[in-house]
Amino acid sequence: MSSVKSSNLGYPRIGEKREWKKALEQFWAGKLEKGIFLQEIEALRLAHLKKQRDAGIELIPVGDFSLYDHVLDTAVMFGLVPKRFEYNGGPVSLETYFDIARGTKGAVASTMTKWFNTNYHYIVPELEECTPALVENRPLQFYKEAKEKLNIEGKPVILGPVTFVKLSKGYKESEFKEVVEQFVPLYATILAELQAEGVEWVQIDEPILSTTLSKEDLALYTEVYQTLKEAAPNVKVILQTYFDSVDHYKEVVSLPVEGIGLDFVHDRGENLTALNKYGFPTDKVLAAGVIDGRNIWRENLDEQLLTLSEIEEAVSKDRLILQPSSSLLHVPVTVKNEETIDPVLKNALSFADEKLKEITLLTKAVQQGKESIEEINVSKQAIQALNGSSFRNHQDVQKELKQLHSYKAVRQVPFDVRQRVQQEAFQLPLLPTTTIGSFPQTKEVRKERLKWRKGELSDEAYEAYINEEIKKWIEIQEDIDLDVLVHGEFERTDMVEYFGEKLGGFQFTKFGWVQSYGSRCVKPPLIYGDVSYEQAMTIKETVYAQSLTNKPVKGMLTGPITILNWSFVRDDIPRYDVANQIALALRKEVEALESQGISMIQVDEPALREGLPLKRENWDSYLNAAVYAFKLATVSVQNETQIHTHMCYSEFEEIIDAIKALDADVISIETSKSHGELIYAFEKYTYNQGIGLGVYDIHSPRVPKLEELQRNIDRALQVLDPALFWINPDCGLKTRGISETVEALKVMVESAKQTRQNLLQNV
Repeated sequence: MSSVKSSNLGYPRIGEKREWKKALEQFWAGKLEKGIFLQEIEALRLAHLKKQRDAGIELIPVGDFSLYDHVLDTAVMFGLVPKRFEYNGGPVSLETYFDIARGTKGAVASTMTKWFNTNYHYIVPELEECTPALVENRPLQFYKEAKEKLNIEGKPVILGPVTFVKLSKGYKESEFKEVVEQFVPLYATILAELQAEGVEWVQIDEPILSTTLSKEDLALYTEVYQTLKEAAPNVKVILQTYFDSVDHYKEVVSLPVEGIGLDFVHDRGENLTALNKYGFPTDKVLAAGVIDGRNIWRENLDEQLLTLSEIEEAVSKDRLILQPSSSLLHVPVTVKNEETIDPVLKNALSFADEKLKEITLLTKAVQQGKESIEEINVSKQAIQALNGSSFRNHQDVQKELKQLHSYKAVRQVPFDVRQRVQQEAFQLPLLPTTTIGSFPQTKEVRKERLKWRKGELSDEAYEAYINEEIKKWIEIQEDIDLDVLVHGEFERTDMVEYFGEKLGGFQFTKFGWVQSYGSRCVKPPLIYGDVSYEQAMTIKETVYAQSLTNKPVKGMLTGPITILNWSFVRDDIPRYDVANQIALALRKEVEALESQGISMIQVDEPALREGLPLKRENWDSYLNAAVYAFKLATVSVQNETQIHTHMCYSEFEEIIDAIKALDADVISIETSKSHGELIYAFEKYTYNQGIGLGVYDIHSPRVPKLEELQRNIDRALQVLDPALFWINPDCGLKTRGISETVEALKVMVESAKQTRQNLLQNV
């Protein structure tokens, strides 16, 4: 390598206007023939490669594209198909691939969980009763496609063996090394075949290296990569880390590979400190992640060049690659289509395509000197204009933050006292049933909302339509005989977007979509200014729903940490200051709901755990801030008001102290999609406040059987107090169809009634 090169780690799959999502969903619905579907997907994949080439990226990733999830892609490459899907060997069919992810009538989908501390979800590979075998070399296929159709010498991207096994389940912890060793020959074959095809660079992602590792793990890395180097000595492997610093810097940079990829954005300066202290091997290339791959703000290129000047003291230009800090999977595709955003804000934004340009600009500046690159001053001026704007200087909000000490952050009395007061007020039966909040958002609902947003439907007509939906679903819930009802959230596009549209300091994009899981895309709001409470956000719909029934209706809010974690957050002030701004605004809404007679209020924090830092030594500061923000938003209510919250994918035992510290009257936690594994946590830890464990999986269209739910409930009641146990689905029902939702809830209520009757008979 003669001089510094530009590279990318991964590109968004979804397309500028979600063409990928539309093709997938048409195929699943039977509206797109398989051959046509694959043609459309291939055209999109090639267009993405061409776009990166046209942007000037030299090392272009291939194999990062996926039809659902890259971890699932890795699993099926090795023939890892759970037995319930009746796989008979050989390349995994497209139908079986989607069955693993989505489930079938007779087989539950594989577990889905968060990809490290992002809002992307991956399918957890199941290794029990499976013998891995290389059934197709996917990296080689994508490399050949790029070369043959676009003459692009791509850089195959592979999820590394240690990370892959760490993210999988179905083996004992003591078996970890043995399981990894089963995969090493398969990876060796992949690399050998790539070498035979003439591949120069291969990116092997090992983000587990950015977590807390044992000495045994580090020793295993040395063994694994020495074996892989011997299998394909002519392939240049970049061992890629991201999302944080590497703790064992000296050991990691000494691993037997040709390149090391480090994150210099989300490392809190630790990678740079280690580089300055210990230097860098002269026989390796450093792939420096200097452009933020997870946020949407334009880089101050002048500052990044200062960082690069420090890096160049340890690494010569001919051994330097410039790239984003992580895959661009986590940001929208392009700013160019956002025509309605205030120019001061728009000029300070950078999505995937703009980040590619920033990479090439930095590369040129390092090669030729920054004086030759006019855009460097342009980037600095754009950022200064936003920081100096009124958006980021809201005097009332800044005054409230300075007076945080005056806000109470504890409930008036302990939970056991509140529980007695609330039970007397609500008179709920044993094992009360409820849902998490949302009901199906049908095509008709989305159509009416779109008409309203376009001005084709008046405010009055739209409100009347929403009220009709609320009334219909209150009646459905009463017919099903749920104990605690919800209004259904038909007015909400997204649980974060809805609140951001009503709070000051938020901006929404038209095409700023990112993939969450499968074809599910979300459009995170941009928190670009001080967050302020501008108006009531949920009062009208909730109060109307409560007027239709004598049963309690929960007010539904999204919590401060989830709003924070599911947004693109301004980076000019501390992140927790933004969380507290959101909490203070939500506190006003909680108090407004209570003043209108709503005495059950659910403040959801499904993203609480996903925000955990990758290293355990940094957990306490995050969890303390998260608990404080939640309590800041919720504790000012009276004892009779019951505070609920909901969390997703929580490994309960890891954060039990923080969950207890939230002091919510009722929490609900997703457990059904992990097939009840979470329940084991309660055999070790006691939780003595109200709790609902999701008894069926809403991510699959199948209607659960009564005996399935009965088993889930009975299993939970072996370790949880029936007097504190609630029965609910594992998440909101927004993405489900009407008939399957109603039928599933009927089964859930029937299972609750049967269990309730059995418990009362045995008293």
